[in-house]
Amino acid sequence: MPSTYTLISSVTVGSGGASSMTFNSIPSTYTDLCFLISARSTDAGGGDYVVARPNGATTNFTFRNLASYDSATPVSENGTLEFCTPIPAAGGTASTFGSTQIYIPNYNSSNYKSASQEGVNERNSSAGALMLNANLWSNTAAITSFTLVTLFANFAQYSTAYLYGISNA
Repeated sequence: MPSTYTLISSVTVGSGGASSMTFNSIPSTYTDLCFLISARSTDAGGGDYVVARPNGATTNFTFRNLASYDSATPVSENGTLEFCTPIPAAGGTASTFGSTQIYIPNYNSSNYKSASQEGVNERNSSAGALMLNANLWSNTAAITSFTLVTLFANFAQYSTAYLYGISNA
């Protein structure tokens, strides 16, 4: 069980939004990584997705998720997208941000990288989204950087991301 969380870096989006949030030079001194993200998109629709790309990669991903949108029956999906969870957008409830957590164990190993991810948001007064993901990045490289983007637009002002290194000692 991890016993020490250390803040490595944080990003807060300023006025005008941002197309990405980037974390470079991630030290190799930790056992695991954990992202805590509070985000909103500038897309005119009700929802968007925050996408996390280790080392900037956009290929060799697989996922299995359980999702529920707008009080509908949960659905299970498979796919090949990067680490991805829902966030609200400009067309949803004003000033509402979605929460996402991404946990990456053994990010520095020479094995494929797995991650667990959860995200939740409200898109208007009667709709929301919840997604739980099991992710696999089929790459043996150590993770030294992460780029966060949205699928449809930009991150809105005040979106934040915190990257923590986790040690067992």
